[in-house]
Amino acid sequence: MAIVDTVKFMTNPARVVPSPVLKRLTDYYTTVQGLTAEGVEWVSSSRLADVLGLTSSTVRQDLSHLDFAGVSKRGYRTSGLEKALACALGADRIWNMLVVGAGNLGRALVLHPEFRRRGFMIRAVCDSDVFKTGLKLRTLEVQRMNQIPQAVKEHAIDIGVIAVPEDAAQGVADLLVEAGVKGLLNLTPTHITAPEGVAVTDARILASLQELTHTLMGK
Repeated sequence: MAIVDTVKFMTNPARVVPSPVLKRLTDYYTTVQGLTAEGVEWVSSSRLADVLGLTSSTVRQDLSHLDFAGVSKRGYRTSGLEKALACALGADRIWNMLVVGAGNLGRALVLHPEFRRRGFMIRAVCDSDVFKTGLKLRTLEVQRMNQIPQAVKEHAIDIGVIAVPEDAAQGVADLLVEAGVKGLLNLTPTHITAPEGVAVTDARILASLQELTHTLMGK
């Protein structure tokens, strides 16, 4: 009898996935993408565990957040697992982004090819520095801050990326929220607040480096 993959893909969208699990789901997705590209048809929880330095039990518990079941003695069909993970992580659709800040970090983001490949499309860049207005970054021209509302509406922006000095971060967040953006990626070291219904994620490189150095000091 042929094995049929039935994937419901998160039948309960309101299900809350703990942050550590969500982080691991992104790791599983990257790993499974590579296996699919290599032509690997099936992957076991033990193989995923070995690759990512986890236990098989942790892998199975994490993947139970997906409505996608493995097959006894075979594991998970990689193509189906990739689709299930993509759906759960929103990687099966295009996300339109606006970057605020055309300094070194903002420019690096715009010029990074991996974002587009992963479905994150940077549609506009804005900056308060008049000397950066009109600067060309690939096909994008740096716009003024007062053009944020127009850019959000014109490009149906989903995510606003805050890549500005920390003392300007909250003001930029307020501008993006007022323009209708529902997701904020904060690249500054300061905390920002947003009203209910607006998702905020902090990506703090320095804090991550300090965690790393703390670990290195104990070795």
